[in-house]
Amino acid sequence: MSKAFLVLDDGTVFEGESWACEGETFGEAVFSTGMTGYQETLTDPSYHKQVVIMTAPHIGNTGMNSSDEESKKIWVSGFVVRNPSPVVSNWRSERTLEDDLIANNVVGIKGLDTRAITRHLRDLGSMRVGIFSNTELTREEMIIKVRKSPQMAGSFLADSVSTLEKYIVPAIGEKKFTVVALDLGIKAATPRSMSERAIEVHVLPATSSMTEIMALKPDGIFLSNGPGDPATMVDAIALVREIMAAHIPLFGICFGHQIIGRALGFDTYKLPFGHRGINQPVKNLRSGVVEITAHNHGFAVAAPVEGNFNTIYGAGFVSHICLNDGVVEGLELLESPVFSVQYHPEAAAGPHDANYLFDQFVTLMTNAKVSNA
Repeated sequence: MSKAFLVLDDGTVFEGESWACEGETFGEAVFSTGMTGYQETLTDPSYHKQVVIMTAPHIGNTGMNSSDEESKKIWVSGFVVRNPSPVVSNWRSERTLEDDLIANNVVGIKGLDTRAITRHLRDLGSMRVGIFSNTELTREEMIIKVRKSPQMAGSFLADSVSTLEKYIVPAIGEKKFTVVALDLGIKAATPRSMSERAIEVHVLPATSSMTEIMALKPDGIFLSNGPGDPATMVDAIALVREIMAAHIPLFGICFGHQIIGRALGFDTYKLPFGHRGINQPVKNLRSGVVEITAHNHGFAVAAPVEGNFNTIYGAGFVSHICLNDGVVEGLELLESPVFSVQYHPEAAAGPHDANYLFDQFVTLMTNAKVSNA
């Protein structure tokens, strides 16, 4: 096993061992606090162009299987673990983690103190990173390469992960609603969660127009998660404004939440190190209930937490906040059928405290049908 190096753009270098594919890779260094769910993390398109550092010391124990994949490939730019499990033990396992990483040409590194790296990023913020294995580059040459790599702020990535062709996830049982889901990097569990609620989901490319959406006569529109800087999504923001002006029920999560925020006139900003993992505490400000939720986002909406806010689409309010840092985690309009959250209600993998949000979407569409009857 050859030496490998994890190099941050502040000049910090961690030495470990090569794992999975050898070579070089670059991306944004982020950490995930989940003790399980590594397969869902790896196949989540929101992690495109990111090097994921797992804080849990043992990764790979349960192997990989086709049922838990959130997309058809692994999206991370690199994968950093302390101790990959030498043995796979799970009745659902079909392959090893390392086999899948190699099949997807993912450069990995093992044998590092991933919690020390996490503390470093928590103190100094997310930054660019490179993994180098089987290399003859000097320390200085590796640092220069990392500093020349793209930053996440200002990155437009949705077109790289979105579906090229429309597809349909049929409703389970008798269809009650038709929803158009704009694929900005959607996870497979999301339309599946809607199909379980008698919703037929039409998943459309991120570049779809209002004309294409309305041709399907949707009862509601859904904006998915995805990678990149929401400020770059100019066309999607304009599309959301058309949707809100038409008073069509609209539900957005994660990246979709941020795009809705910008469409309402709020700025978005880069978080110091983001929220990633399946154990993030969020408070529902309407009910006072604290939910344990699954997150993957590096940007946030700058909306006022206290009281109502005014927009050209009517008044609204912040519905959820993160209890770790007070970041806005949900938005809702009072006079239009629009709401969003910055986390994953489908929670694959993760807790199921936020499943009710899909039911809230169903209620919104039901009320709209009644009022339009």
